[in-house]
Amino acid sequence: MARFDLSDFEWDLIRALLPDKPRGVARVDDRRVLNGIFWVLRTGSPWRDLPERYGPPTTIYNRFNRWAKAGVWVRVFETLAEKSPDSMLLIDSSIIRAHQQAATLKGGRITPLVVLVAD
Repeated sequence: MARFDLSDFEWDLIRALLPDKPRGVARVDDRRVLNGIFWVLRTGSPWRDLPERYGPPTTIYNRFNRWAKAGVWVRVFETLAEKSPDSMLLIDSSIIRAHQQAATLKGGRITPLVVLVAD
């Protein structure tokens, strides 16, 4: 188990919230896939830089997208928030600063970024 992988307690909370009806080929270990997804989200690295211990990056990426479309992530986060209301962290926007050039219309498009804040 790597440093930030899911503990047994965390895995027990999340396991029941995941879809359990695989279609076609049997799925690989969900815990390993979740650890891979969380590693990418935590580090901000591209999917292709995922360490080999989590499996093929394509599998991890496809599972993340499939579960996002199915609403699995919303269900997981809502359930975890209910079980631990003190774990919700708020970020005060007054501490966020942007470079002066960020206010211009030049440059690339703005894309949403998913950020997980861990204690």
